[in-house]
Amino acid sequence: MKNILEYNKILLYLVLAVILSLYGCNGGNDHEEPVDDFNIQISLPSAIDVTQGGEYVFTAQGGGGLKMSDSFLLESGGISYVCPVTAVSSTGFTVQISNECKTGEYNVSVKRDLRKKPVGKIYINIVDFLFTPDEGTTIYGIVKSEEGGVKGVVVSDGVEVTTTDEKGIYQLKSAKKRNYVFISVPSNYEAPSSGVLPQFFQTLKANANTVERVDFTLNKVAGQDAYKVFMLGDMHLAARTNDLSQFSAFTTDLNNYRNANASKKMYAITLGDMTWDLYWYSNNFGLSEYLNTINSQVKNLQIFHTIGNHDYDYQATSDFTAELQYMNYIAPTYYSFNIGEIHYVVMDDIDCSEYDGTTSRKYKKLTSAEQLSWLEKDLSYIDKSTPLVVVMHAQVYYPLQTGEFRIDHDIASTEQLFNILSGYKVHFVTGHTHMTFNVTPESAVTGGNDFYEHNTGAVCASWWWSGNLTPGIHISPDGTPGGYAIWDVSGKDLQYVYKATGWSEDYQFRSYDLNNVHFSLADVPLMPSSVPASVKNKYMQYVDAYPANNNNELLINIWNWNPNWTLTVTDEYGKRLTPEKVWAYDPLHIAALSVKRFNSASLKSTPSFITEKFTHFFKVKADNPDTDMIITVKDEFGHIWTENMQRPKVFSTDSYKTK
Repeated sequence: MKNILEYNKILLYLVLAVILSLYGCNGGNDHEEPVDDFNIQISLPSAIDVTQGGEYVFTAQGGGGLKMSDSFLLESGGISYVCPVTAVSSTGFTVQISNECKTGEYNVSVKRDLRKKPVGKIYINIVDFLFTPDEGTTIYGIVKSEEGGVKGVVVSDGVEVTTTDEKGIYQLKSAKKRNYVFISVPSNYEAPSSGVLPQFFQTLKANANTVERVDFTLNKVAGQDAYKVFMLGDMHLAARTNDLSQFSAFTTDLNNYRNANASKKMYAITLGDMTWDLYWYSNNFGLSEYLNTINSQVKNLQIFHTIGNHDYDYQATSDFTAELQYMNYIAPTYYSFNIGEIHYVVMDDIDCSEYDGTTSRKYKKLTSAEQLSWLEKDLSYIDKSTPLVVVMHAQVYYPLQTGEFRIDHDIASTEQLFNILSGYKVHFVTGHTHMTFNVTPESAVTGGNDFYEHNTGAVCASWWWSGNLTPGIHISPDGTPGGYAIWDVSGKDLQYVYKATGWSEDYQFRSYDLNNVHFSLADVPLMPSSVPASVKNKYMQYVDAYPANNNNELLINIWNWNPNWTLTVTDEYGKRLTPEKVWAYDPLHIAALSVKRFNSASLKSTPSFITEKFTHFFKVKADNPDTDMIITVKDEFGHIWTENMQRPKVFSTDSYKTK
């Protein structure tokens, strides 16, 4: 019995030895294979172009090339691709790249017998065909669709601009200053999407002296003869003031509108400040988190992005380093594209050259000389009869209480911009102010140019504060409800309307019966008596604007007003009243936000984001406090909005909450 047990024991040891031996030979455990520093002196380029399953000739020095019996290994994502050596010479060797390899970066190793040696990294660009570029070219490639190469596509590195030839091939003599190349997507095509981001650009892989190939693929589409564009102003997502929940209400509204208009082609453009740079670090909520948020809530919508002053890294010390994160996560800071018969230009009008790595964030509102040079080249391919939509973050103009506007931008660069755009019909679309105003060519400030500006209300309204303090009231400092603009494009015809989040498109103005609107110090009992006089006086501006009285005045806030709109006010007896255009504080914003921010026992300084006096208000005076009114507003496109105002009209935040 003892011998049998010893025999079984020996047999068990032998079985275990065989199993361990087999396990040690498992091809899936390359890290356990012997690594030997055998002589290989390969010149491994940073990037190569090769056709699917094609061959590439590598160079070697001093006899340090590969043997026919060696294996050339490409490893990515935990998968190894064995590429056979098909030829060797005194100066190099030829490898057949595995047919399964896709475009991307790979770790390279050479396997000789049981030995394996890592030799570096390489970016492999799988192309349809090989092409030898002209002397001096540093970036080249093909722009193609399912039908083959696309002719006449404008391609740029942000400095140089060219177009594709009849085969769809482009060439750029680029210094690679901005480290990317992008195409101006042509009409009736779309770039592929990565989530909400259209992939019309690619980051360069090689240094400035290395020639590299970058190809683009386009999808031919129908429906660009008539389509919609959503203009999405400042979002300021930062994981604070209940912003993520409120943002979900916005995306729900946007998706509901899209579903109700599903027969139309739709796109979107942000107007900058998707994030809030201060909270990139303190709340760990930056551009990546913004993308995760919007990609989880908005599907099948291409959103072109504009950089805002809060999308720069405030810890940087130059304009270029400040925008690096944006370029890495989102897109180039300036570019163009075409949808139907409209040419869209996205510009970066925030200059951070004076950033010092602190929260001082000393930026200027200007367009750089480099951008202006690029824009002039870009527009050389655009006929003057083509309408331009130029999107920037900061406003170009700003309203004055005289009824006119001033240029609210660096004067020298703005005049250069105007000179480049002269002769085109231009619609500037901007954000930044969190308020709403419109400039039309009739204004003296446009200097006779066919220029418009649409300074569009913010998605976040008052940085999400009003909805946080008074749920259901989502409102900007000028009384514009939080929301977004909807542009309807048909051929070269542009129409636009502002849509408040949570409301129908019919919500275009708000009326107040001022007999019932008043503010006093009694509304802020927690305000300390010790606050500086300047703080108390700031609050008193609201008290002075709306004291208790019975003047029978009505205040009407028409946030998207422009001079081509009309306002008619008629009382219940048919008497037509004459509205007076005024600057005013919006009473609802005072009640929903400013009163609550001043009503704090810890108040020491003037709160931020409080109500601002602004344009687009009108006053009329009724004959008595009980006279009902019919208020009719009409825009330049023939849309009519009417309120039958029953007076006396109650004023409270509850009466204006989102429906």
